[in-house]
Amino acid sequence: MARVFGDSASSDGTSAGDRGAVIGPTQIVGGTNSPGVVPATFAMPPGMAIRYDQPAADLADYITGYHVYSADHRHVGQVDWFLPGTANVRIAIDAAPFSVSMARRTFDPVPEVSLFGPTSHALKATTNGGILVGFGVSALGWSRLFNPPAATYRDRVVPLATALPGSFALRLRDALYRSDREGQVAPVLDALLRAQLGLMQRDVTHRDAPLIRQLMVMIAREGTTEIAQAAAELGIEPHALRRLAVRHFGFPPKLLLRRARFLRSFLQIARTDKTIDYARLDKSYFDVPHFLRDANTFLGMTPRRFLSLNTPFLDASLRARAAVLGAATQVLHDIGAAKPG
Repeated sequence: MARVFGDSASSDGTSAGDRGAVIGPTQIVGGTNSPGVVPATFAMPPGMAIRYDQPAADLADYITGYHVYSADHRHVGQVDWFLPGTANVRIAIDAAPFSVSMARRTFDPVPEVSLFGPTSHALKATTNGGILVGFGVSALGWSRLFNPPAATYRDRVVPLATALPGSFALRLRDALYRSDREGQVAPVLDALLRAQLGLMQRDVTHRDAPLIRQLMVMIAREGTTEIAQAAAELGIEPHALRRLAVRHFGFPPKLLLRRARFLRSFLQIARTDKTIDYARLDKSYFDVPHFLRDANTFLGMTPRRFLSLNTPFLDASLRARAAVLGAATQVLHDIGAAKPG
């Protein structure tokens, strides 16, 4: 797989993928879900490439998107940073061992097939070349895939089989190794996840699914910052909202709303030239120091310092995800607007 991953065209010369965008110095940007996207949107340094795909329509409530990151042997010791986000499953393909750190915790090495739980801190990754295939899991997806509460794995990286016992992790790894082109990633994952989610079994939908969906929509939109307001809109008591959020989203509702507000503001004020425009802060921030306190919570540093870091994969992923999936970061993923079809 690793020998041919990165090819952007199939044997008949068509784009390698029905729904995604392949990016790299000599690759074609394609996909029916990203018409008119220019190659510069996905530009990366030599030897690096990134790809995003939409899941099939029947998976869109549960899986927020597919991604492929690749780097060649020139990028041993590559350090990159990523914003706090929702849960992800990631599979290393012919990749050298790598590590990730969040706040004061380090996971070294990251398991070959891993679950990245929901995160409240920026994540620092140190990689050594290879291919990383992953997919985001929404709160609805968590309710259907995993029995333990999402809070069990917040700010943690564990073998997928720890949270999802059985053969799924091995089947996932083996199916990706058997595929030989980037364009096969989405169909392979679609098939495996459709079966694992049990989408043909209507009775397995979690009883909280309507409330989970409403809270997902609320988190992604601008405006809601108070717990009492959120609980009233959902029609439940604040203590019930807390239970719902901790079980399926991994964190109490106040932190979920703060994290979304911070990321919405951070993406607004961080200009493409990596300067800061505080005039574009969310209006619910009292002042700049209020925002900077959230930056310390979620980034562990000031926005200015974070933007000064060398983050080629983060920079490309923010552009690519927005172009292909509609939102630059998973936390702000719009479950309604992102659903294809």
